[in-house]
This record gives sequence, C-alpha cells and structure tokens, in this order.
Amino acid sequence: MRSAERTMMLTGASRGIGHATVKLFHDHGWRVLTVSRQPFDTACPWPGGAENHLQCDLAKPDTYDRLITAVRARVGSRGLDALVNNAGISPKGPARGRLGTLETDYGTWVDVLNVNLISTAMLARGLFEELKTAGGSIVNVTSIVGSRVHPFAGAAYACSKAALAALTREQAHEFGPHGVRANAIAPGEIDTAILSPGTQVIVDSQIPMKRLGDPEEVARTIMFLCSSDAAYINGAELHINGGQHT
Repeated sequence: MRSAERTMMLTGASRGIGHATVKLFHDHGWRVLTVSRQPFDTACPWPGGAENHLQCDLAKPDTYDRLITAVRARVGSRGLDALVNNAGISPKGPARGRLGTLETDYGTWVDVLNVNLISTAMLARGLFEELKTAGGSIVNVTSIVGSRVHPFAGAAYACSKAALAALTREQAHEFGPHGVRANAIAPGEIDTAILSPGTQVIVDSQIPMKRLGDPEEVARTIMFLCSSDAAYINGAELHINGGQHT
C-alpha cells in the first residue's frame, strides 16, 4: 500500500463511526478529507484536520457541484484512493420516537434521501475520474435497518439504507471495469452518541455476542475494504452486528 501518498474522503466525519475512521486512516498515514454540515470540530482534533475539512450540507443538492470542485482541486492529478459515504440522518418524532410512514412528511423524505442516498450517487459520479486515476475504492455505510424493521429507525431511514445497498451493487457493476471497487458495510448496534434509549434490550435479546460494537471495529473494516487485501471484493455488503440476524 502507498499509505503515505493515499487520500481518502469521508462524509459525516464529526462523530461516531466517521470520527473513528478519520483517526484510524490518519494514524496509518493517509491524507483524509472530511465533509460535514458543521464546521471542523475542535473538540476532536487531529493533525491537519481543520485545513482538510470541507463544510457542506448534503441535504441540499445545489451544494454538490461546489463540493466536488473543491475536492478535485485538493487531490489534483494524483486522484482519490477512497470515497467513504458515511453521512446519514435519521429524523425522530416527539420524545425521539420512531417516524413511521404515516408520521413522515414529504420534506423529511427528501432530506433523508438526499443525504443518505442521492449525495452518495452524485459524489461517486462527480469524482469518478479521480477514483479511476487512483484505482480507488468506494465504501457506502448502509445499516442493519436496510433489511428489517427496527424499533428506533424510521421508514425513510430504512428505505434509504436499503436503496444504498442496491446502489452499491450498481456501482460495483458499472465502476469495476474501470478498476474502481464499490462495497458497503452494514453496522448494527454500535456504541455511538446516536443510540436510542432501550438499545440494551436489543443487546441482551438479539445479539449473540452480548455487547455493542465499537466504532473502531467498524473503522477497521472500512480500512480493510480500501486496502489491497480486499482487491477482489466488489459489490459486497459486510454485516457488522455481532450476529444480530433475527
């Protein structure tokens, strides 16, 4: 691996899985470009973080072209080795309740699909030449909720993640002949700030390993998929859930 020369772009970098992934890749010598709707968070500093951060609200499609142009300018002729689409929103109702189909209005559907699905397609499309130049990899972060009804994740979020798994297969089919791999990871219950009250019941009753996943465990899987060790893995969705398949 050309670790010292490699560049990764990650969306949704401000907390949880995104933050752990940024730190891991940086510790392994990668240049990491981060994207989030918030300014760089000085509460979780890492060397080069502020100057390699791009602020963009992925719920607004009119910002995509500007973001793509900024990334192209930063990576130059060396290309982009990895694109990790981690940004995701999961709106909640009153008292952080689950939003079903009946409770989800049109605007919420649009925002969720723009952030969780459409932005991933547009970024891959806009940065295709940079990924092709580097022989890069795409990793899309789906979710366990893309394949089952979940007590905390709403209808729009679940549909967006199921569609993202399908998009991953489409990208693998379309980009593979050009030397660009596309895979997905589907985390289950991971120990981050967005966990809902009641998650411990799921841990106790549905997860054979009887614990939450650690964000760094997810980050290491992302790094594996971006490495030469995964050179023949394309179009896969890896489940990171401790055996939570019921």
